[in-house]
Amino acid sequence: QLQASGGGLVQAGGSLRLSCAAPERLFSTYHMGWFRQAPGKEREFVATIAWGTGSTYYADSVKGRFTISRDNTKNTVYLQMNSLKPEDTAVYYCAADRNTRLLRSGVCDYWGQGTLVTVSS
Repeated sequence: QLQASGGGLVQAGGSLRLSCAAPERLFSTYHMGWFRQAPGKEREFVATIAWGTGSTYYADSVKGRFTISRDNTKNTVYLQMNSLKPEDTAVYYCAADRNTRLLRSGVCDYWGQGTLVTVSS
């Protein structure tokens, strides 16, 4: 249902933009979010964006460096990642749910397949 893309290898301090495409019927009514899972660690919340208001919410670890946005004409949510650090290395997943609290907690109706981001030092 959700197709994530845009991962790759980047040097510390660089930027990447991740994309997540969703079916229109889902995108128009679901809140969207990004999570990540680093090697040997649990999956963690990164950011969410509400479907109606467009309000955003970020984990403290990425606040000021990452920006989540959505293009309703393309049914796509983006994660612009700037000033990347080696500790941002992880598989990034997009997710969707009708409830923002559940979304932030990782209890989501839909998950994408993940895209790998590697930040070299």
